[in-house]
Amino acid sequence: MRQFRHGLVLGKFYPFHAGHEHLICAAAARCQQVTVQVLGSRQESIPLEVRRDWVAGRFPMLDVVAAMDEAEVDFDSPAAWDQHMEVIESLLETPVDAVFSSDGYGAELARRLDAQWVRIDPGRASLPTSGTAVRADPAGHWWALSPQVRQWFCRRVVVLGAESTGSTTLARALAGYYRTRWVPEYGRTWSQIRPGGLEAPWHTAEFDLIAAEHLRQERDAMATAPIPLVISDTDVLATSIWHERYLGVSSPSVTELASRWRPDLYLLTGDEIPFVQDGLRDGEQLRHGMQQRFRDVLADQQVAWAEVAGDLAERVRTSVDLIDAVMADGWQLADPLG
Repeated sequence: MRQFRHGLVLGKFYPFHAGHEHLICAAAARCQQVTVQVLGSRQESIPLEVRRDWVAGRFPMLDVVAAMDEAEVDFDSPAAWDQHMEVIESLLETPVDAVFSSDGYGAELARRLDAQWVRIDPGRASLPTSGTAVRADPAGHWWALSPQVRQWFCRRVVVLGAESTGSTTLARALAGYYRTRWVPEYGRTWSQIRPGGLEAPWHTAEFDLIAAEHLRQERDAMATAPIPLVISDTDVLATSIWHERYLGVSSPSVTELASRWRPDLYLLTGDEIPFVQDGLRDGEQLRHGMQQRFRDVLADQQVAWAEVAGDLAERVRTSVDLIDAVMADGWQLADPLG
């Protein structure tokens, strides 16, 4: 028999981290029913529905609800408390008999709900983290983030270029330098397994498939990377350029997806190196024209990009300087497909 009938956990979950998980697990172990309230405000940069989904995805067996709460955060103000309670009580379908928190506000919240305060991990001694600390330094608190939250914070750098410009070699080398995950070019994999082989006509649906699968693999890598950085060998934008090459027109669906799924940096590998035919490539006569098309498309979009040239060591040095600058430039909290 569990100790309490209905327990309450609330917070901003800005973002959701291991301390929150520990608190919710403690409530679930001691209550027959648990309601988790995710409260947000318009000033916060991570959308409320994203935070709600993080919690609900981790605890699908619990009641996870969300609402905007614009009241002032002043635990010494009865008037502020009254405003907070209007939101909190509106989200409760039945009374609670236990309030779980690690912070001191739990005492007043429990009193106002006529419930018992259960304090978990006072001072956060066992899990020393907070939403403020995570937002300031996601990399330093990577251990405290679930895969879905890591995906949100992870930076993505895309290496792309015309055929035989060394994009795969550079992507692999950069992943090795940073000791993180990289995403191979799914378009190349599809070229090897597609029905009819390379001689069969290409169809728009194939490029939709390539774009969707490559994006899926990128998101998986971002959720499981050991640091907040993933290197990708080509991406949806590159897929849209290859659609133009093989079908002669742009693909509205792939182009639209590329406009929403933007990386933090593009690295275009130079075409000054010798062409190597591997049996899957069109040919050297098309390479320079395709390279110029990549330049034109990159210049016409909003993500920072640079063309890197030289031998592999030179390309890695240039790329590392660019990536380090991106990583040091704060954390833009945005997931267009979230």
